[in-house]
Amino acid sequence: MLLAIDTGNTNTVFSIWDGDQFLATFRTTTEHQRTADQYFVWLSTLMAHRKLHDVVITDAIISSTVPRVVFNLRVLCDRYFDCRPLVVGKPDCLLPTPPRVDEGTQVGPDRLVNTAAAYDRHGGDLIVVDFGTATTFDVVAHDGAYVGGVIAPGVNLSLEALHRAAAALPHVDVTKPQSVIGTNTVACMQSGVFWGYIGLVRGICDRIRGEYDRPMRIIGTGGLAPLFSQGDVLFDLIEDDLTIHGLTVIYKYNKEHGAI
Repeated sequence: MLLAIDTGNTNTVFSIWDGDQFLATFRTTTEHQRTADQYFVWLSTLMAHRKLHDVVITDAIISSTVPRVVFNLRVLCDRYFDCRPLVVGKPDCLLPTPPRVDEGTQVGPDRLVNTAAAYDRHGGDLIVVDFGTATTFDVVAHDGAYVGGVIAPGVNLSLEALHRAAAALPHVDVTKPQSVIGTNTVACMQSGVFWGYIGLVRGICDRIRGEYDRPMRIIGTGGLAPLFSQGDVLFDLIEDDLTIHGLTVIYKYNKEHGAI
């Protein structure tokens, strides 16, 4: 069994894959202070709750945008599952198609994984929009290579910044407002974020298409993608498990090419 670990700036997702499907997926907050022992107690408890007593983890793969957590995740895999995990972005982890970016540029592991997943499912000439701590736009070439993109502030990050910087503005949830013109402070903020990000996504995707000069499809992922699709036709497809699927794609590629 494969343990796929996706560590973002806010949350970390652990998924167990049997080669055909995911048996279970667990989510926790990302904390660099958490030890390997703490990870194991948390994970084994949830696996027992899901009655996965017979599951034996033999392999692991990690994608992490937070470098400080990788060490303890490596220890977790080595100490409790007796395996050496692949870490996306490290030299010993092969990619189906290497990125084509400026020399010396280190591409975020999450963007490499999303690229591999999107190409595996939908082919090339794609824009992958991921609503995470940051809102990222990844351009996938016709051959599956990551060729660049855009990074914008995340939705919740923007709301938190408004709340902290302006004493009179409350913290609000992201939701589709009833109208564009708000008649109270909360409605005004919700409208600004909701319609502002729809404009941001549409505007950036239009400009990417103009520069790329080829027909492109837009794939949305991340927890807020379905919400923003309610306001306008932004995406050709929405994928809720793109990053985790990408980890299995990269794992299979490494296994087929003898890197594991």
